[in-house]
Amino acid sequence: MARTGSCNCGSVRYSITADVRHTGACHCGMCRKWSGGVYLGVEVAPDDITIEGQDKLTIYTSSPWAERAFCGTCGCSIYYRVTAPGPHQGTYHVGLGTLDDAGGITLNGEIFIDRKPPGYAFAGDTHKMTEAEVMAMFGPD
Repeated sequence: MARTGSCNCGSVRYSITADVRHTGACHCGMCRKWSGGVYLGVEVAPDDITIEGQDKLTIYTSSPWAERAFCGTCGCSIYYRVTAPGPHQGTYHVGLGTLDDAGGITLNGEIFIDRKPPGYAFAGDTHKMTEAEVMAMFGPD
């Protein structure tokens, strides 16, 4: 099922051709500041997304292995994208809240679980990774 989404003002729109069924939660400090809480993102391969209004995006290199994009007009967070060489390079993590319809998408994983503020938790069983596990995944082989 194709999915579409946009920023708040509509200057940036996107279309995802992959069948997205799951979202993951990131509890790292950067994602919490960027999203104002936990970041919920859907993983999308580079060939499965088309972005309209790319000239309206502001790109911020937030770490040695990723960049974040937001609408330069309304400030809405759109995605972070893995830039580090390796099997994840180019992968987008599009903000769940920017989808026009997030129906049928379930939470299946959480990363930086050891950085999660103690005041909240998700119901259900998810795959969980610590900061060290995530950094090892993106580190040099």
